[in-house]
Amino acid sequence: MKLLVIGATGTLGRQIVRRALDEGHEVRCLVRSFKKAAFLKEWGAELAPGDLCRADTLTQALVGIDAVIDAATTRATDSASIREVDWDGKVNLIQAAKAANVQRFIFFSILDAEKYPNVPLMNIKHCVELFLAESGLNYTILRPCGFMQGLIGQYAIPILENQAVWVMGETAPTAYMDTQDIARFAVRALSVPETERQTFPVVGSRAWGAYEIIRLCERLSGKTAKVSRMPLGLLRAMRRVTRFFQWTWNVSERLAFAEVAAGGKPLSAPMEAVYQVFGIDPAETTTLEAYLQEYFGRILKKLKELEAQMPKAKKKQMNKERTYPRF
Repeated sequence: MKLLVIGATGTLGRQIVRRALDEGHEVRCLVRSFKKAAFLKEWGAELAPGDLCRADTLTQALVGIDAVIDAATTRATDSASIREVDWDGKVNLIQAAKAANVQRFIFFSILDAEKYPNVPLMNIKHCVELFLAESGLNYTILRPCGFMQGLIGQYAIPILENQAVWVMGETAPTAYMDTQDIARFAVRALSVPETERQTFPVVGSRAWGAYEIIRLCERLSGKTAKVSRMPLGLLRAMRRVTRFFQWTWNVSERLAFAEVAAGGKPLSAPMEAVYQVFGIDPAETTTLEAYLQEYFGRILKKLKELEAQMPKAKKKQMNKERTYPRF
């Protein structure tokens, strides 16, 4: 099958590209920057210039495509707004895919998006779900709620570097999933008829609270975390301030999304039936403990190797300047 992957340079998108190539699919990636996407070409993917916000660039990218996997979303630092990318851009893509007679369309939304109409990103995601369902395309909607990869910068690195770990509000327990496992569901959906015109949660085996993750990181790293708590009221105040300036609107809308995670209501869903439909063994899914254990194991091993090769003076300097890679 020939696929067009949207958002291919992102945390999830690159895993989808890697998985699809490994399973023998032909992959084309819609990209704005060939330089940023050079690694995808090295993997064996085809690069196609295009931008969701420019409908005229999508027609050529969709020529010969059997299926679209859309993993794109706005980043807080993007110049385009959430509405421009996550609504206008997705409408452009869905309409172009329908015109191109695309056989399958996989869309990534957010778990419980319909429950938060006052959160811009979640409300727009839900609206796209409805638009896609009415488009006539043969769709599958997948709804994750958190990536394990994001926990490295949020918890692991600050703890290793003796920096503050920020905990917001009531820290809703979240069922994080490794993006490699999420990518497996996306690619598998292409070959499972039972997933057509259906919506599925794609979440981890259990929901983890912030303090549970901190304690796990402390145990695996051998370090004590410096925890700083941000009251929910302060988070809301920051959101109001950032709404005053157009160039910080994306930040404001992301802070609104952060309020969901800080609200205390668990973000999780039962997955037993989902695994059965997709024909995936739950035992093959990475647990949060295993993911963080691998990360800390690799980092601490590398540090020991470096320290063993350095004289004492350089060891002291390295201890002052340590930085830790992210997965």
